[in-house]
Amino acid sequence: MHRQRLRFLAAPVAAALLAACQTGSPPGGGGTADTLPTPAAGSATAQQPGQPPARQAAVLTGLEVLVRDSLALVRGKRVGLITNQTAVTSRGEHAVDVLARAPGVRLVALFGPEHGVRGNYEGGARVENQRDRATGVTVYSLYGATQKPTAAMLQGLDVLVFDIQDIGARPYTFVWTMAMAMEAAAARHLPFIVLDRPNPITSLAQGPMMAREIRDERIGQPITGYYPVPLRHGMTSGEVARYVNAEFRVGADLHVVPAEGWTGGMWFERTGLRWINPSPNIRSVDASLKYSGLVLAEATNVSVGRGTNAPFSYLGAPWMRAGAVLAAVQKYDLQGIRLDSVVITPTGSQPHHFVRLTVTDRDRVDMPFVALALLSEIKRLHPAQFKVEDPPGMTQMLGSKWAMAAFTRGDDPRQIQQRWSGELAAWRQMQDRYRIYPK
Repeated sequence: MHRQRLRFLAAPVAAALLAACQTGSPPGGGGTADTLPTPAAGSATAQQPGQPPARQAAVLTGLEVLVRDSLALVRGKRVGLITNQTAVTSRGEHAVDVLARAPGVRLVALFGPEHGVRGNYEGGARVENQRDRATGVTVYSLYGATQKPTAAMLQGLDVLVFDIQDIGARPYTFVWTMAMAMEAAAARHLPFIVLDRPNPITSLAQGPMMAREIRDERIGQPITGYYPVPLRHGMTSGEVARYVNAEFRVGADLHVVPAEGWTGGMWFERTGLRWINPSPNIRSVDASLKYSGLVLAEATNVSVGRGTNAPFSYLGAPWMRAGAVLAAVQKYDLQGIRLDSVVITPTGSQPHHFVRLTVTDRDRVDMPFVALALLSEIKRLHPAQFKVEDPPGMTQMLGSKWAMAAFTRGDDPRQIQQRWSGELAAWRQMQDRYRIYPK
């Protein structure tokens, strides 16, 4: 997103994925631009007088790259910023504060996603419009009655900027807040800037692809799956934006400021960046990884450990026979994960019999399949107790009506995964088409 821009050329897209996605024109040629910057010489952010020495992070966020050598994108403009508590530099400075004091930048509106600008709302809680206490800037909520910026919210803006740390799973709402905002910006001919950040669980894609039918038939909530991607999609927010803008012909004047120094195989701890919980129940990189599978249980009456000391590290219920479940899943030879049983009483609840999940090899574990296998056996062993409480939500997370039907029938999870594997092969070609970072 610096001044000198590089366009990405298209690559062939497999027919299996084309059936799931409406394919448009990739960035290039004519039409609305999708631009990336050419990195400036050097990689260190300038140290300001009187400030402590900068942390030696291996990765610079898109926010830091913007301030270092792409500030012309927002200088002299009235800026709206979609952000939350995760949008900090390697020094711990928040994007709101950085842009509010940037020379020539007028920060005039803030937009908060699920959990709010400061991250102090629980998942699913209604977030109201308010004012930011530190700057006095109006904060508009994009979670609740209004999930896409309205014309009134965008009135008077010259550019709309997005800077939020995502966790790499389709049902996590932040990238869909971004996509909806990008559509709104395109409708008003506002440039849309994504200040990119690493995918904390790498560029590996796993699990079910969301079929186009889910979007077309409005199955589930748009905010938890607005466009077709796999359950663990393997993209950064900037890459998702490029994919959505081109393949679905959004027509946004999109600019992505990449994170500098990140590669697709780099787990978040190796970036040197500060981990800030993106939501109250995602408290670690491992929780982010496990969320990419255990989120399937959120549509059922099986708990993922909310109200415990480690949400998204457990799967269970008061009625569950955890020992029987452990015995039943041995046949799947699950890799990279250790399972054991424990009894815990979540806050405000009764004792639960949980299967505890401990990741032993992040590069080998397939969390969507682990979750599918566990839920399939829990369902088989407890036919009277197990319930899918949100069938549309479960269908959306499983990605298709066929997968939901197979799970309901009790089909072998390995057969379901085999079909998912074909969808993923096609997705990886699409992923390469919009890839910003080396593998």
